[in-house]
Amino acid sequence: MAHDEPGNQTPDTPDFDESELDRMKVDELRAKADELGIADAVGMHKGDLVKAVAKASAGSGRGGDRDSGGGDGGMRTGPDSSKSLRYAQEITSPDDDPERPGRSLVTTDHDVIRQWAEKRKAHPATVPGTEHGGHLGVLRFDFPGYGGDDLRHVEWDEWFATFDQRRLNFIYQEERSDGSPSNFFRLENPDREDA
Repeated sequence: MAHDEPGNQTPDTPDFDESELDRMKVDELRAKADELGIADAVGMHKGDLVKAVAKASAGSGRGGDRDSGGGDGGMRTGPDSSKSLRYAQEITSPDDDPERPGRSLVTTDHDVIRQWAEKRKAHPATVPGTEHGGHLGVLRFDFPGYGGDDLRHVEWDEWFATFDQRRLNFIYQEERSDGSPSNFFRLENPDREDA
């Protein structure tokens, strides 16, 4: 990629002009990457920093305020973002499709999460006894036929409010690599692992 080429060279960032980023110094780009919560910015070269900052800024739709929550679809990043988050395909709306069967996916979009669960007849739930300060404890889904007797069903609004308050990402699969449906999911807080 020629860095003196004006405009946008990063895929999936149609409304973002990278020319301004390309004129920034590496230290300025790293500071911007840190502000956006981009993991491993310290080890990136300028071209990679430009792409990462462009994608994070354009993907947020809010000038880089991507980590504020609200279920806007964009993944939340932070100092403890896992490798699985880094390699997952970002899904920002119910119209997005996995690149291939078995692909690891990530979203914060409430519609995507709800449709995924409802397609599997799963109910939003929490683990009783894990509550603290009047708030829900560990978030789960109760899948029929999987022994969720120890789970307490909750309303979607309460589940999503907790999901957003904790700045969680929903890492999941639509289907296994053989094409069969998958119930795999994990909730991850990029500010602290195993949230």
